[in-house]
Amino acid sequence: MGLRLKFNIVLVVVFAAGIGVSAWVSHELLQRNAKDEVLRNAGLMMEAALAIRGYTVSQVKPHLEAQLAEKFLPQTVPAYAAAETFKTLRKKYPDFSYKEATLNPTNPSNRSAEWETDIVNHFRNAAVAGGEITGERDTPSGRMLYIARPIQIKDPACLACHSVPSAAPASMIKIYGENNGFGWKHMEVIGAQVVSVPMSLPIHNANEAFKVFMGSLAAIFVVTFVVLNVMLSVMIIRPISRMSAAADKISTGDFDVPEFPSTGKDEISMLGTSFNRMRRSLAKALKLIER
Repeated sequence: MGLRLKFNIVLVVVFAAGIGVSAWVSHELLQRNAKDEVLRNAGLMMEAALAIRGYTVSQVKPHLEAQLAEKFLPQTVPAYAAAETFKTLRKKYPDFSYKEATLNPTNPSNRSAEWETDIVNHFRNAAVAGGEITGERDTPSGRMLYIARPIQIKDPACLACHSVPSAAPASMIKIYGENNGFGWKHMEVIGAQVVSVPMSLPIHNANEAFKVFMGSLAAIFVVTFVVLNVMLSVMIIRPISRMSAAADKISTGDFDVPEFPSTGKDEISMLGTSFNRMRRSLAKALKLIER
């Protein structure tokens, strides 16, 4: 096995190990960053929904109290305001969604789906209501990440419209009927705010960045491999091959081989100097023997 082959085997093994470790670390890091980006987007949507709800309660509803005494206005309901705002947002970003999933909603469009019901029941069965849960699920449009927070009846004033049909505004009964959204209790968890954000684009971007990174790393390896082999050939293999050929000729008594230039101070130049000195010493020894 030649010196070049041994060197290349070691080089390939080292680079393969380095590329393998780099691939694993970079892939995990890029995937984690992609998921963090999705979480930030979902968290931003959740906070936006809370801001819309708060704005509706503090700055819209107070100005319509006189009208609300005579007619129910769904626009003054925080959940309705948040849902309608995000419905407009979905016209441009159809994969992003916000829903106040409720087990027994006044508005049928808020009725929880099967997977949302599991989330609501999780909050209902929790020892202490509150907190936030995140998860992932597969959908026809791709993998989605969701953030959910419980909807708990903390304000007794909400029960005016949701305790029994006879206590609710007649205009609300006219819009939604008297079969939905009643029987709620104070401090009861009746639903969950659920924000869903697609993971496909951030994951795709992470995969593309991973491919570019690994392609660049592979290109650097190829260039380094070629450069090191050229340097090995010029600086080590060729000088040693010439010395080996010269030593072979000298061993058969041929001293017409020219001396090696020894202008440098590296190991190969020092080896050439030593070889030249040995050659001269051997030639002198042979001449003394002949005499």
